[in-house]
Amino acid sequence: MNQSTPRPPARSTSSSPATVSRAAIAAAVAAERRELADVLDGLTPDQWDSPSLCAGWSVREVAAHMSLGFRTTVPGFAAELLRARGSLHRMTDRTARRDAAAFTARELAALLRENAGHPWKPPAAGPTGALAHDVVHGLDITVALGHPRRVPEDRLRLLLDAVTPRSLRFFGADLTGLQLRAQDLDWTHGEGTPVYGEAQDLLLVLFGRRLPPGRLNGGPEGHRVPPTLVA
Repeated sequence: MNQSTPRPPARSTSSSPATVSRAAIAAAVAAERRELADVLDGLTPDQWDSPSLCAGWSVREVAAHMSLGFRTTVPGFAAELLRARGSLHRMTDRTARRDAAAFTARELAALLRENAGHPWKPPAAGPTGALAHDVVHGLDITVALGHPRRVPEDRLRLLLDAVTPRSLRFFGADLTGLQLRAQDLDWTHGEGTPVYGEAQDLLLVLFGRRLPPGRLNGGPEGHRVPPTLVA
């Protein structure tokens, strides 16, 4: 990313989550899954085994995790959670590693494409929960690989505008004393020292991810990015 003084953001006319219909959100989810399936189909074996932005997971394990909800019933989910002694983190980690070994790369891509219209969403998630799950995990893959794919602006705005203090706490995103400012959208979050970045990179920050160096700018001189935000 260019380290020069950030340019003024473009004005956006996208709607907030509260004014977007369920059908429109479902269509965005389906499109995101199909597009990500196309990305996965184009990856090399080395890329599949490369680290993602999800700590401890390869690209293959992220892709396996993304399809878990399509393949697991409610009783099955409860059984997996019980097996993990009630730890959601332990359950998702175990199932991702298991399923990454069980499915081929082609099968993992197909699971996303064939379930583009599946109604699954994360437990207790709001109306944009499934979209957030798919967009963020997709970015876990593409940003880590340096892949050029960009998430469409309307999907980013839906997710950025849906962020709450509760979601920040859940994902461990401590932004105390910081203001996030998108360089490519009319969007800011928080108060304090400005940190600039592309909207999709700032979305990752909101979901507790640490980004590769050079993707964020802190302050007008392009420095002072808090070390907690970069890998």
